[in-house]
Amino acid sequence: MARKIEAIIREEALDPVKDALHEIGIVGMNVFEIRGHGRQGGIELAWRGTSYRMDLIPKIQINIVLSEENVEKTIEAIVKAARTGNQGDGIIFVYPVEDIVRIRTGERGHKAIMYPDDIDERKGR
Repeated sequence: MARKIEAIIREEALDPVKDALHEIGIVGMNVFEIRGHGRQGGIELAWRGTSYRMDLIPKIQINIVLSEENVEKTIEAIVKAARTGNQGDGIIFVYPVEDIVRIRTGERGHKAIMYPDDIDERKGR
């Protein structure tokens, strides 16, 4: 079964996370600029002597669909690259994927998410 990883990370962590994912063989991903907050509820900022609360903090969301056997390795790469140890580092969700269809070819299931030199092809080396 395929899984979808949805990682919400700090903006400045995007390049290190992308590099870590490419290093382990993750080829396909979607990246979104989003806003939100978690437990911290936002941050307190000061500008020209006035302080204000910013409750929707800019974040990056990365979506990856991959085979179940590669989920833990992918999570480890994201955590290692994105962790600062401070509040607001992010969160990772893992969802089951019922089916996948590549529109161009009509391929379904695991074949639809295979890419040359991806994490699944590297296993045989």
